Amino acid sequence: MDSALEKLSVTVREAGRSNRALRLRGGGTKAVYGQAPEGEVLDTRGYSGIVAYEPSELVITARCGANLGEIETAMSERRQMLAFEPPHFARSGSGATLGGMVAAGLSGPRRQAAGALRDFVLGVKIMDGRGEVLAFGGQVMKNVAGYDVSRLMAGSLGTLGIILEVSLKAQPLPLAEATLKLELPEDKAIEALNKWGGKPLPVSASAWTGGELCVRLSGAAAAVASAREKIGGERVDDERARRFWDGIREQSDPFFRNTMEIAAPLWRISVPSTTPPLKLPGEPLLEWGGALRWHCSQADARTVREAAKRAGGHATLFRGGDKSVGVFQPPAPALMKIHKALKREFDPQGIFNRGRMYPEL
Repeated sequence: MDSALEKLSVTVREAGRSNRALRLRGGGTKAVYGQAPEGEVLDTRGYSGIVAYEPSELVITARCGANLGEIETAMSERRQMLAFEPPHFARSGSGATLGGMVAAGLSGPRRQAAGALRDFVLGVKIMDGRGEVLAFGGQVMKNVAGYDVSRLMAGSLGTLGIILEVSLKAQPLPLAEATLKLELPEDKAIEALNKWGGKPLPVSASAWTGGELCVRLSGAAAAVASAREKIGGERVDDERARRFWDGIREQSDPFFRNTMEIAAPLWRISVPSTTPPLKLPGEPLLEWGGALRWHCSQADARTVREAAKRAGGHATLFRGGDKSVGVFQPPAPALMKIHKALKREFDPQGIFNRGRMYPEL
């Protein structure tokens, strides 16, 4: 065990003996997500760096404190990417880290076509609540036998252990891209997105707000050109398109800036893509072909969550508002039982990120 790991292990063991809560933090860029952090800060950035990158095998392995921007730069130099487009949210000058990216489990606009972050996790090394290093998965696709603990870490918000090292699938950058803009009301935008979703069109991202629908096409030049003719709309120039999708990914788009300025709660609602407009008070923004609905709304938590439940989905209080109502929709009793069992197994003293996901954890 190297010195950085040994230092982490000593801190974890001492916290366990004294029943002292530890708040795991990398760049701190996702601190607003989840319940209010609790405990003494344990900075993970000291354990950093890219461990291995095999472009020919489409696999990259890095440590928890590795800067996410540096990882993406190294990959882009080989014309590869993290296809789920993880947000950085690095507005304060401190960079997002790989460990925080996996712990938050958030995916960006390309998730619509590429899949979620958890689908790209091949293997992890973690430090559990006993200060021991555990390894799960590997660096190839067909390596999972039994319970897939590697992907369990995605979105765990650091409640199960310190994510020390992660192996991720890479994908080639698309050969061509084009963004189209169409003026459509919300219901017609949902209808169009689901119609296109049922056809072999290279739609890699979509976003609707304020009567405008933007659709990004990615793939071979011929496929993108053909799809442009079928979808229609106005072509957005490449630089404006890049800024727009960066704004959606990093929540710097005017929609998200306005939610921060008026200090209204921002809800992240997951529903079937065919769900009609939810008709909640406030402004919506739709992503992922209609399956992700952002709502800036002063409606109470019960109203929002009942609307999501009626549609067969769930709602998360992403930012702002009163977190005493619970950031995440309460799980069914059987699911909470599994959460508690996993927490006891990986973190028996309950020292890691207490209450960050649910008060009971």
